[in-house]
Amino acid sequence: MGTLRDLQFALQLKIEELRQRDALIDELELELDAKDDLIRRLQTELDRMRATLSTPGASAAGCLALRNSSQRVKRRAVMAESTRWDDKQFPPQAPTSSHSKSPECVELIREALMESGLMRHLERGQQLALLDCMEPATVSHGTCLTREGDKASFAYVIEEGRIEESKAGHKLQTLEAGRLFGEIALLHDHTCSTTLTETSILFFSSCCCHYSEGDYLIHHGSPGDSFFIVSQGQVKLTERKSVSEEPMSLNTLGRGDWFGERALRGEDSRIVSAVAVGDVTCLVMERDPFRRLVSCLEEDSKAGRENRETKRSEEEEEVPFPADLSLADFQVVCCLGEGQFSTLELVHYKGDLRRTYTLKIIKKSAVQSCGQQGRMQTERRILMEADCPFIVRLYQTFRDAECLYMLLEACLGGELWTLLRERGTFDEASTRFYGTCVVEALSYLHSRGIAHRDIRPENIHLDQHGYAKLVGFGCAKRIGSRGKSWTFCGSVGYVAPEVILCKGHTTAVDYWALGILIYELLSGRLPFPALDPLKAYVGILEGIDAVEFPKPIGKAAANLIKRLCRSNPSERLGSHRSGVKDIYRHKWFERFDWEGVRQRSVTPPILPCIHHAQEQQDCRSPHDNNGNTSEICDWDKDF
Repeated sequence: MGTLRDLQFALQLKIEELRQRDALIDELELELDAKDDLIRRLQTELDRMRATLSTPGASAAGCLALRNSSQRVKRRAVMAESTRWDDKQFPPQAPTSSHSKSPECVELIREALMESGLMRHLERGQQLALLDCMEPATVSHGTCLTREGDKASFAYVIEEGRIEESKAGHKLQTLEAGRLFGEIALLHDHTCSTTLTETSILFFSSCCCHYSEGDYLIHHGSPGDSFFIVSQGQVKLTERKSVSEEPMSLNTLGRGDWFGERALRGEDSRIVSAVAVGDVTCLVMERDPFRRLVSCLEEDSKAGRENRETKRSEEEEEVPFPADLSLADFQVVCCLGEGQFSTLELVHYKGDLRRTYTLKIIKKSAVQSCGQQGRMQTERRILMEADCPFIVRLYQTFRDAECLYMLLEACLGGELWTLLRERGTFDEASTRFYGTCVVEALSYLHSRGIAHRDIRPENIHLDQHGYAKLVGFGCAKRIGSRGKSWTFCGSVGYVAPEVILCKGHTTAVDYWALGILIYELLSGRLPFPALDPLKAYVGILEGIDAVEFPKPIGKAAANLIKRLCRSNPSERLGSHRSGVKDIYRHKWFERFDWEGVRQRSVTPPILPCIHHAQEQQDCRSPHDNNGNTSEICDWDKDF
C-alpha cells in the first residue's frame, strides 16, 4: 500500500491527463466548427453557381442594388381550402359514408394507420372516421394507380397484392399488403413524384356512398336531408300515386346526373323513390353542411360590402393620389421577379424618380383557373386596411381587360430569404432585430383578428433603410379573436401541428412559424427539412423537443423557439392572457430596445446600398404589353 505522497502524486498525474484530454477535445471541437463553416461556405457557393448556370441569360436588374432571388427556386405556400363547412362554426362534421368490412380488414387498416408517421398522430375519433369511410376497389394486373406528375386525390391501403413504385422508369421499391401510402393527398393538393402500378387496394373516399342492386337510396314519403350526384352506375326514379298502385318509372339517371336537390332547400318529405340499378356509387351532401356553407358565403359577402363602404368613405376624406390616376402615370424601371400568378416590376411616378413603387401584375386567367379569386380579394382588403410600419403598404389597385394590378410600397432592400442564402446564417443580434419587426407586424394583425399563416424568409422584405416588412398575404385570413379556420395552408416546413391534424387553427399558427423562422435564421436550415413534405409533417407532429439544436442557437434562443413551437397552441408564447407581451419579456429579448425599433431609431444590422441608374430603365408603361386602358378598381366585379 502506497504512502499518502504516492497517492497525491498519482492523483496529480490523473488530473494532468484529464486536462490534456479536455484540451484535445477543445481543439477537435474548434476544428469541427471550422469544417462546418467551410461546408456552409462551399454550399453557399454551390448554390450561387447552380443559380448562375441555370439562368445563363439572366442579368441583374441592375438599376438598383436589389438582391433578386428569382434565379433560385423558392418555397411556395400550400393551400387547400375546404368548402364543406363554415370556419366560424364549431369543429366541422363533414358528411362521410360508411362501408361494412370484415374484422380482418378492419384490423389491417387500423395497423396501417398506426404505422403511418402522419396518421398515428390523429385523434382516435379521426382514425375511426377514416377507417369507416374506406371503400373497397379492385384493379386489374398492371393498372397504373398514379402517374408521375399527376395530381393525387386519394390515399390507399393495400389489402392484397403488391404495388411497384417507380420514378422516371426506374423501380424504387415494392409495397406489400398492409401498407398505407398517398396520405399527403388528404391534406392538400399534391403532385405525384412517382408512378404506382399493379395491385388490389382499398382507398379513402370522404363523401361517397356505395349501393347494390335494388337498394333504395331514398324512399317516397321519407324525410329528406341529402343531395345525390351519381358517380358510377345507374339510379331509377319511381313515383307511386297511391299505396295500392305499383310504382311508375319516371327516369333513369347515369353518371353526372343528380337528384334530391330539394332537400337542400328545406323539403322534408321525398316525393319520389330512387333505386340502384346494379352497383351504384354516389357523392352525397347533407343539408346542414350545405347550409353552413351558404351562410358562410352570405356573411363573407356582407362583410365585403361593409369593408368596401368603409374604404370608400375613407378614400373620400383622404386621396393619396390624383382621382384620375392610371397606370400610364408610371414608368417601369426594371423587373423584380415572377411568382405563381404574378409578375413584380419596379416603377416610378413619371417625372419623379424618387417616388418608386412595386407593381404586382396578376393575370386574371391564372387566378380564375386555380379558383383563387376569393384569396386575391381577401389579400386586397387586408392590405388596403393595414396601417403598420412593419407591413408592406398597398396604395391602390387597378385593372384592365387581362390583368389586375397592385401598387405597393417598394422594399428596395430585397428579401430576407436572399440575404440568408448569401450569408448562410444570421447572428443573434440580426435575428433578434428581424424577429422584432415580425413580432410587431403580428401584434398589429392579431389585434384585428387576422392570421398571416405564411411566415417565412421569402415573405419578409427590407425597405431602403434596412427595416423588415411583412409581405405575402395570399394565405392571410380574418379569423377573429375566438374563431378558428380549417384551411390547410402555409409552407411545408412552417405549418403548425394543428393544421396538419385538421383540428382547426387560430392566430397561434403564426407564433409557431415565428419560432421556425428564428431557428432557420440562426442555423441556416429548417428544424423539419421540407424536401419530402410527408417526412416534414411527421417531424412536425413528433414535436420540437425531438429536434437537435445546432451550436449557433444559444440556450436563450433555443428556449424561446421551444416555447413558441409548443404542439398545444394554447401553450405557445404569445397565446396566453398577456399575449405578445410574454414575447417582449422573454430573456432572449432582455434589454432589447423595442420602443427604439417602433420609433425607427435603432440602426438595422444590414444597411442596403441602393443606386439608381436612369440609363437602364425600360422606358415603358406597365400596361404597354397588352395595350389596354387601366382604371382604379376594387376588383369585386372582376371575379
